[in-house]
Amino acid sequence: MPRPPVASREEWLAARRALLAREKEATRLRDAIAEERRALPMVRVDAPYVFETPDGPATLRDLFGGRTQLVVYHFMFAPTWAQGCRSCSYVMDNVEGALAHLGAADTAFVAVSRAPLAQLEAFKARMGWRFPWVSSGESDFNYDYHVTLDEARGSGEYNYEPVAALRARGEVPPDETDMPGFSVFLRDGDEVFHTYSTYLRGVDAVLNTYTLLDMTPLGRNEAHPMQWVRHRDRYPAAGVTA
Repeated sequence: MPRPPVASREEWLAARRALLAREKEATRLRDAIAEERRALPMVRVDAPYVFETPDGPATLRDLFGGRTQLVVYHFMFAPTWAQGCRSCSYVMDNVEGALAHLGAADTAFVAVSRAPLAQLEAFKARMGWRFPWVSSGESDFNYDYHVTLDEARGSGEYNYEPVAALRARGEVPPDETDMPGFSVFLRDGDEVFHTYSTYLRGVDAVLNTYTLLDMTPLGRNEAHPMQWVRHRDRYPAAGVTA
C-alpha cells in the first residue's frame, strides 16, 4: 500500500482540519441513522425456540437473564466443524470487554451457534472467553434469522437479498451455509420482540480493532475483509505459525 505524501506541518494541519469537517458530518449521519434504527417497528417472537445452555434448556426469553434487551451474535460454528470461525472469533475478541458495560445498561448478550454445547464449551475454554454461548441445535432459530442458509428450511436470503445473488457477486462463498450477524430483541413482560438484525459489513460497527486500524496510514491493508485474521492463539507472535 502506498505511503502518504510528505508535507509541512502547516499543510498537514490544513488537510487535517478539512478532514475533521468530513468526520463531523459522518458522526452526525451516524447519530441520525442510530435514531432511525431505534424507531424501527418490532415483531413479536412467537416461535418456541429452545437453546442448549450450561444450565440446561432455555427459551429465548430466558436468555435475557431478567434484562430488558438482548443482543445475539450469530457465531459461525456448524455441527461438523472442528473449531469456530476465525472471523467470528475476531469479532468476539473485540466484543468481550463490553459485557460488563452492556449488563449495566440493562442489556444481555449471548452468542448462538448450531454446534453442540460441548463443542462450544471446549472452544470457549481454548480461547479463554467468558461470554455466554449457547447452542441452537436443530431448532429453527438460525434459519428464521437467515444465518444458516437452506432454502428447504425457509432460509434462502441473507442480508435481505437472495443468497444466489450474493454468491454470484462473491459476497457469500459458494458452499458456505453458516453466516455471521447480530440480532437484537426487546422484552416487554413475558413477550419478546425482534427489533433489528444486521449482517456482513454491518458487523464492522463493533470491531474496535478495525476502528484503530482505520486511524493508521496503512488502514486495514486487506484485499478481502478479514482475510488476514487468525484465531488469536494462531498468530506467529503467539509462538504458533499461522
